[in-house]
Amino acid sequence: MPVTTPPARNIFGEPLVPCSFDPLTGFFRDGCCKTNAEDIGTHVVCAIMTDEFLAFSASRGNDLSTPVPEWGFPGLKGGDQWCLCALRWMEALEADMAPPVVLESTNLAALEMIDEDVLKQFDHRLR
Repeated sequence: MPVTTPPARNIFGEPLVPCSFDPLTGFFRDGCCKTNAEDIGTHVVCAIMTDEFLAFSASRGNDLSTPVPEWGFPGLKGGDQWCLCALRWMEALEADMAPPVVLESTNLAALEMIDEDVLKQFDHRLR
């Protein structure tokens, strides 16, 4: 009998809604913030990029704005949705630079590192 993988779930325990197909995001580049043991960065927070966050991320050594064509990375701009590493989002939170979050597209695994109530405060619909 074949082994089936259960569908990825969001922080509400519901099926994970895609985060972005343009730009194509996710550890697996499938548009969703899915994760597994190979995803060392735990790319599980679907965030809406802001210019302030992108500048902050670059200042911490992770330039998300500059295209890297050889990796198929278009570079991000304000308004783009992207699956962020949970720890990078937390680092931005501590610096008062955390971008808004799309909760329906944020993987349940994010709750292992980020309090649900904190994520809900950054719901993009409240911003």
